[in-house]
Amino acid sequence: MDRRSFIKSAGVAAGSTAAAATLAAPAIAQSRKDMVVVATWPRDFPGLGTGAQRLAARIDELTEGRIKVQYFAAGERVGAFDSFDEVASGNAQAYHAADYYWKGKHPGWAYFTSVPFGLTHNEHNAWLYHMGGQALWDELAGGFGLKCIAAGSTGVQMGGWFNKEIETADDLKGLKMRIPGLGGDVMAKLGASPVSLPGGQIYENLVSGAIDATEWVGPWNDFFMKFYEAAKYYYYPGMHEAGSTLAFGMNAKWWADLSKTDQQIITAACGEEHVFSMAEYNANNGTFLAKLVKEHGVQLREFSDEIYDSFGQAAEEVFTETRAHSELANKIHESFAAARADVGAWMKLSEGAYYAQRNRVLGL
Repeated sequence: MDRRSFIKSAGVAAGSTAAAATLAAPAIAQSRKDMVVVATWPRDFPGLGTGAQRLAARIDELTEGRIKVQYFAAGERVGAFDSFDEVASGNAQAYHAADYYWKGKHPGWAYFTSVPFGLTHNEHNAWLYHMGGQALWDELAGGFGLKCIAAGSTGVQMGGWFNKEIETADDLKGLKMRIPGLGGDVMAKLGASPVSLPGGQIYENLVSGAIDATEWVGPWNDFFMKFYEAAKYYYYPGMHEAGSTLAFGMNAKWWADLSKTDQQIITAACGEEHVFSMAEYNANNGTFLAKLVKEHGVQLREFSDEIYDSFGQAAEEVFTETRAHSELANKIHESFAAARADVGAWMKLSEGAYYAQRNRVLGL
């Protein structure tokens, strides 16, 4: 090739490269998706808040900025309990929350966080991933323009903080207690007055006497909330939340417009956080329970069998009313109950029996 032909060819190639570069910038910009995440948790709150923030950052990282995430804690963009409507309307793209907060919209939402006498973390995962739970969650969420994925777990929760000893079910009568979900309905059946408050408002209401008791999560979270300053009696186990699953709820249209690759990345990030958060709770709860008892004089109490029997009777009444709400509510309950019976029977023989024998031998 002579010099003149080479220069001409090089010029064409350079022009093509320049044109490609010119086209690439807008193409990249068009492929980028903005994701506003609103949460129901305070910023930097251990476990719940930090887990949600970690997930938001992870999605941005894994997509290499194709999904640019802006995270807002409770109250920074909308109130904690306004996050559902913010995402369903499309004003934000995702929320991180406990879906039982939305039971006023449909009682079926409660089952995808936790319900009284419900599924532990491992049992809930079995139901969601292998026994039809996720399909039912998709059906429920789709009716509200949402797509939800499990993205965190707190495990078996404590029964709550009380400003007096609870020796019989009668001691619950007239008690004003912060307890959301169907667990709150159980307390109402026993004569208590359930109150639903976002986490950031519980302490002030407990200290002021506006409420007499509260459930929250467990020792790690509860330590930082300083509930011990207003209530010294800490009861266990919580009948209301045996394995509370946290949700990453996304606007369904926004989700559908994502590439399959980005959908899989978000699903993987949620799954990663789901496992990590449960491990984090298990790693911290024992340490902080010891601090509550030794450093702050918290009185640890176990609910009596008589009280638990009362919880069980009230829960059956609540489930009967829940099932009567709609065909979908009944379908969700039946699926949940079948999983509880099936997986629960296996867990009794496996993990339950092992824990009992191991702890007996070791004196734990």
